Amino acid sequence: MRANKGLTFGIYAASQAGTSIGAPDDPAAIDELVTALQSGKPFVIREYLHYLGADPEPERVAVVDPERELRNLTMPDEWYVSDRRQLDLVLSYLPTTADIPGWLAFIDRAIHRYAPITRFLQITLEPNFPIPWIDGSSPGVLDALTQGIAHARRELNHIGHNHIDLGFSVAEPPDRPGGDDDFWQHLAKIPEPDFADHIDYIGLALYPDAFSFVSPAGTPGNIIELTERAIRDLRETTLPTAHLDSVPLHIAENGTPTGPTRSPRHQADSLEQMIETIIDTAPTHNITHYELFALRDTNSAAPDPINQLGITTDDYYPKPAFTLYQTLIDQHSMR
Repeated sequence: MRANKGLTFGIYAASQAGTSIGAPDDPAAIDELVTALQSGKPFVIREYLHYLGADPEPERVAVVDPERELRNLTMPDEWYVSDRRQLDLVLSYLPTTADIPGWLAFIDRAIHRYAPITRFLQITLEPNFPIPWIDGSSPGVLDALTQGIAHARRELNHIGHNHIDLGFSVAEPPDRPGGDDDFWQHLAKIPEPDFADHIDYIGLALYPDAFSFVSPAGTPGNIIELTERAIRDLRETTLPTAHLDSVPLHIAENGTPTGPTRSPRHQADSLEQMIETIIDTAPTHNITHYELFALRDTNSAAPDPINQLGITTDDYYPKPAFTLYQTLIDQHSMR
């Protein structure tokens, strides 16, 4: 393995996953567990705000309440800037009809509310991935990304928060390679000063074994191979298309669940293989950050993977993956 200065690690510390909502989050438990994980090292906390449009459907507001999110996040503001923590704030574009003016106004509101405690600002969530409740399925998402990035940069400069790194995340499409060529070709046509020059990092959502079967280690199509391929394809093939060759990579989301056919030990083993692969490839592919999804299960009794991605149960009892992640952070974290 090449010499590595270390990664900055992090986690999504709340419990909602997509449209799955569990019991209310417990700030005291979150603080205790995150403090134990980071052990005094730099640590990123991921949070999400959602734009649902000017007149959102009540059913969608029941899943994500944008006004509540703009009032407060999971933890008190000061928590995100204490003890070497850094806030990675995701602005997700989810209207049912295209609404770029409303989206840009939402970006302004989010910046004015949270810029003082934000270190990384992500404009759109996986705009290359057209599935329900992910931004890639929303009308006007390409404009939301490209106009939103430039708009956010102007606003951050205007209010003097130039310390905030600006980026966006992508998912590895299920039909790789080439499953999102139209997305990248669209970005390729935009002059670099209008888009690429504003990008400080690219996030990758990486779930090679979370929602489908993966071959055992040592056989073709195993989790190590899939992890390496996703990172290599993004760095060597798709990012150059969009004039983003040298932009740092963040593994913005990565996780693997427990469930009826996946024991807690299986989760820990899969997570170890993915994270160690990411650590090994980080120097070659300029990976600087890794964020785990998630700290806590949404609902440990529900059998579907989306509900059991946590490294603790829904009542905050640590699974074996918690201790594993704690050890990897201690060994490989940026000091």
